[in-house]
Amino acid sequence: MSARDRAASAIAALPSVGLDALTTDAALLTRVDRKYVVPMDAAASLLDDLQRSAEAPAALEIAGERELAYRSVYFDTPDLLSFRLAAHGRRRRFKLRTRTYVDTGAAYLEMKTRGARGLTRKDRDAYDLDTADRLTAEARDEVAEALDAIGLEPARADDLDARLQTLYRRTTLLLPGAIPSRATIDLDLRWIDAEGGGFALPRFAIVETKSPGQAGAFDRALWRAGHRPQRISKYATGMAALRSDLPRNRWTRVLAGPFASSHPTRKDTSCAA
Repeated sequence: MSARDRAASAIAALPSVGLDALTTDAALLTRVDRKYVVPMDAAASLLDDLQRSAEAPAALEIAGERELAYRSVYFDTPDLLSFRLAAHGRRRRFKLRTRTYVDTGAAYLEMKTRGARGLTRKDRDAYDLDTADRLTAEARDEVAEALDAIGLEPARADDLDARLQTLYRRTTLLLPGAIPSRATIDLDLRWIDAEGGGFALPRFAIVETKSPGQAGAFDRALWRAGHRPQRISKYATGMAALRSDLPRNRWTRVLAGPFASSHPTRKDTSCAA
């Protein structure tokens, strides 16, 4: 059995939890996120250990599915303002995307901004699935206001277009404990840029833990297995992997490790949606 099949089998063996129970038990409005890039065989072993443990986590299940398909489209200016602000660690920065939940057909416009005081704000609004690849006039107006609020030129909203999309299958876990926490496991990861270039990471999973503060049992299990949190952004790291001319210092570790095996191409039809 392949590592991917082992991971799927372990996920299927976990107890299930519905969306309402998940959000009630672990809403985590204030949380600490830790991200890990884990080889698929190690992710399969961790999942197998989890489902055999006395306090196994529960997997989010919607309409009988536990591996839910996600598609995100990231928007940036021609000079990649959003990417460059992140790459240089600027205090004022933003990230804009549409996120589509493929299995349910729901789509959202999500914008994360950080102002001069370092406070992060995330806005999320329902969005028309048919326009998930572009920004409507109304969306541009809202983005312009958000840019102005953090001291960036609001007119740059007119320059934003789709630059990169990511596709993956996500399993969300409700982790038991005195204070319940969550984790997500992203598999079958693919990136596609606006010119048709792309790459995939079939031999890796991105694991993200979301806890109210200190590291939980899942983090400690990852640490015992030799995995440490890494700085990674699906958008920024993906762009840096695809374009060697872009700044990459903030993501050197992951780019020199897992992403080094991705073999990006300028036109990768195997990654087409």
